Amino acid sequence: MIPGSRSARIQALVAEQAALRGARVSVLDVCTAAVAALPVGGAGMSAMSRDRASHPLCSTDSVSQHLEELQLTLGEGPCVDAHVLGSTVLCPDLLAGELQRHWTVFADAALEAGARAVFAFPLRIGAVSPGVLDLYSGSSVELDAEEVADAMAFADAATLILLDARISETGVPFDTHVAGTDRPDTAPFDDLGGYRAEIDQATGILMVQLDVGFEEAFIRLRAHAYARGTRISVVAADVVAHRLRLPPDTAPSDIRPPEARPPDEES
Repeated sequence: MIPGSRSARIQALVAEQAALRGARVSVLDVCTAAVAALPVGGAGMSAMSRDRASHPLCSTDSVSQHLEELQLTLGEGPCVDAHVLGSTVLCPDLLAGELQRHWTVFADAALEAGARAVFAFPLRIGAVSPGVLDLYSGSSVELDAEEVADAMAFADAATLILLDARISETGVPFDTHVAGTDRPDTAPFDDLGGYRAEIDQATGILMVQLDVGFEEAFIRLRAHAYARGTRISVVAADVVAHRLRLPPDTAPSDIRPPEARPPDEES
C-alpha cells in the first residue's frame, strides 16, 4: 500500500469518528477508530515526557483505562518501554514466559484486568515524542504487517493532533473524553481531566517536602500509589489537598522500575 494512501485512509477513519461525536477531531477519535479497524478490544493513550509527570489522556473502555493507569503507576509495561526506547512494542501473549520475567508485576496485573495481548506505539515526529498509543486484546492475537502499519499510522495521526493542540505549550481546548469518566469535557487539553496539573502539582509539593529532585519526587509518588494498590491520580489528589504527607524517610528504591529493555533482550 502506498504510504500516502494509508495515511489518508486512517485520517478519514478518525474524522468519521469525530463526525459521529459531533465534535472536533481528538485523540479519542484516534483510539476509537483504531479499535474499529484493528483486531483489538480497546485502546488508550498517555501523555509522556522526560521532564514532566506522565498522565493518561483517553481510553475507550474500563480495561484500557486501567492499563494506562497501571503502567504509569508501576513504571513498567509496553507503554513505558515504547516511550523510553522510541520504538513499537508488540506483545501478542502476556502469558509468554519472557514477558512474565520482563514485566514482573505488570504482566499479571494486566492479565487480571482482562488483557491478554498489548501493543504500544510511540507518538513521534523527529525528536518530538508526546506520548504513546496502547492497544489491547482480551485474547492472544498477532498483528500482521499491514495491521502494524495501520496502527503506526493511527499513532502518527494522534501525534499531529497533539502537536496541533500544542499540549506542551498552550493547552488549546477541544472536546474529548476525560480519562476515568464517560463524559466529554471542554477543559484545556493540556489540563485534560486535571491529570497533568494535579500530578505535576503533587510532584512539586513532594520536591519541597522531601527535598528531592523532580524524578525522585515522581518515583516516590508512584511508589506510594503502587504500595497502596491505588491510582497515581488518587494519590496526587490527596497530596495536593494536604490529606497525605509522605515521610522524609520513604524509600521507594525497593520498587523502582527496572530499566526498560525490549522483551527479547531479557536473559
